[in-house]
Amino acid sequence: MAETPDSAALGVMAMTRALDEARAAAARGEVPVGAVVVGPDGAVLAAHGNEIEQRADASAHAELLAMRAAAALRGSRHLADCTLVATLEPCAMCAAAAGHFRIRRIVFGAWDPKGGAVDHGPRLFDQPGCLHRPDWAGGFEQDVSATLLRDFFRQRR
Repeated sequence: MAETPDSAALGVMAMTRALDEARAAAARGEVPVGAVVVGPDGAVLAAHGNEIEQRADASAHAELLAMRAAAALRGSRHLADCTLVATLEPCAMCAAAAGHFRIRRIVFGAWDPKGGAVDHGPRLFDQPGCLHRPDWAGGFEQDVSATLLRDFFRQRR
């Protein structure tokens, strides 16, 4: 299905918000990854950046936090009419969680050949035992997302 100008504009707004969350995460000393869950009307239901260090919780990835918050807001674990927008290709944990939350679509920025699990690594949604296969698209604002990550890690080396 081709995107209408309105849905394209909503997608840009969602990625802009995810990038803002990634920048805020970096300012807190977290790996700069941000995620947003968008409802069917384009409204942002939840937005988070990584909080792994802050919470001392290896599962506190931006995507998981955003999906948990959106599910809590809705009072249901099913987000079947929602889109997950993330600044980085989701890892295996986050991709599997998106399947369990029944996310309709995943849109991500930077590709992650090392840790990604959508188009890289295990390609989770291509596996025969996959419970739910969301539509997905990668590379949206990939240069901005990748630059945030590169700059973050360059400063720490």
